[in-house]
Amino acid sequence: MYTIRNTTIEDLDELRRIFHIAREQMKADGNPDQWKDDRPDEELVLKDIAEGNSYVVEDDGKIIGTFAFIIGTDPTYIEIDGSWLNDKEYGTIHRIASDGSIKGLFKTVLDYVCSFGADIRIDTHEKNTRMLHLLEKNGFIRCGIIITDDGTERIAFQKIV
Repeated sequence: MYTIRNTTIEDLDELRRIFHIAREQMKADGNPDQWKDDRPDEELVLKDIAEGNSYVVEDDGKIIGTFAFIIGTDPTYIEIDGSWLNDKEYGTIHRIASDGSIKGLFKTVLDYVCSFGADIRIDTHEKNTRMLHLLEKNGFIRCGIIITDDGTERIAFQKIV
C-alpha cells in the first residue's frame, strides 16, 4: 500500500534523486529533451512545496515518486492549438517522476488526484512514449498542443472526472 503526502523541504534530496533517475530514464527511452539536465527547475519545486502543491509517494516510508498537483487555471493551458473538452474547473499534474522501483505509480497518483473531484489536465513531450502510453491507457483524451514556459511544444490531454 502506497501513501501520498505533501512534500516537505526535508524531502528535497530525495526529489533530486528521483528527478535524476527520471531524466536518465527519459534519455534511455529516446526522450532527451523534455527535462534536459536542469528540469524540473528547483526554484519551481520549492514554490510547489511552499504552496502545498508538491506530493511524494511512499512505499513503506521510502519515497519512490513525486508529482505536483495544482487546482485552478494553468497559465500555459490558456492558449491551445486544439480545444479542451470543457471549461470546468480542473487540476493539473506536473513534474511526475518515479525512482523506477515499482510499477503502477501513475495509476496511484491518478486515483489520488481524481479524489479532488476536478477534471485532470496534463501535458507531455511528443517523444515521451512511456507517458503517452499511460495517458491513453488511463482514459485521457488528446486535446491539442500547448507551449511551455521554455517555449517548447507539448501534447495536452484532459480526463473528465
